Amino acid sequence: MNQYDHLEIRCPRLGHELNFSYCRREAGDMPCHRTIKCWQPFFPVEAYLREIMPAAEWERFSQQVPGEKVATLIDFIEQAKKRVKR
Repeated sequence: MNQYDHLEIRCPRLGHELNFSYCRREAGDMPCHRTIKCWQPFFPVEAYLREIMPAAEWERFSQQVPGEKVATLIDFIEQAKKRVKR
């Protein structure tokens, strides 16, 4: 288990409590694009992610551009549908 996985905060995107383990893999194989912004007040999250992520993965994560809210919601719905069908 990750040393920070048990920490919890209120997610500004989803509106309820989540632990860091969710944020770390919210986008499938990538952290949520807001992970650094949300968690920085609680621990050195950027330094931690740089440490645990391969360089190419960090580069991909740090270059993410957040989608529009409606497009993001539609994407979440599609991902959920795929998980339910499995």
